[in-house]
Amino acid sequence: MNITAIHPLDYDMVWEDIRTYMEGAAKYTHGRFTADDILTELKKGNQQLWIAYDDKIYGAVITEIITYPQMKTLIMHFTGGIELPKWKDDMLSMLRMFAKDHQCKVIESYGRTGWKRIFKNDGFSSKFMFYELTI
Repeated sequence: MNITAIHPLDYDMVWEDIRTYMEGAAKYTHGRFTADDILTELKKGNQQLWIAYDDKIYGAVITEIITYPQMKTLIMHFTGGIELPKWKDDMLSMLRMFAKDHQCKVIESYGRTGWKRIFKNDGFSSKFMFYELTI
């Protein structure tokens, strides 16, 4: 599987190929984002778009380097695609290299509880859960 970062000038070229993936990811934000919002944030220039492809695009991940007072991290904001077992390991390997090259101490993410099962063999550990109460 091929993994590559997409140059910001090429976001529009690949967006229609990954729109449904990002719509699926946006669904789990419970009204916070739409796919169009994800693209708008991506185009602001602080985030990176990665795709997994072979004969077609299988998945996409949007990341951002965050600098906290005590460390830099690479956060995976949105992940979407099909046939995840086919590309997850290659994507994670590329993201690890990118994070290391940018002096990030960890890769962090948040999302639905199913990711805990998906990443259990990759060294990720669950530190806390985010809950909300709608008033």
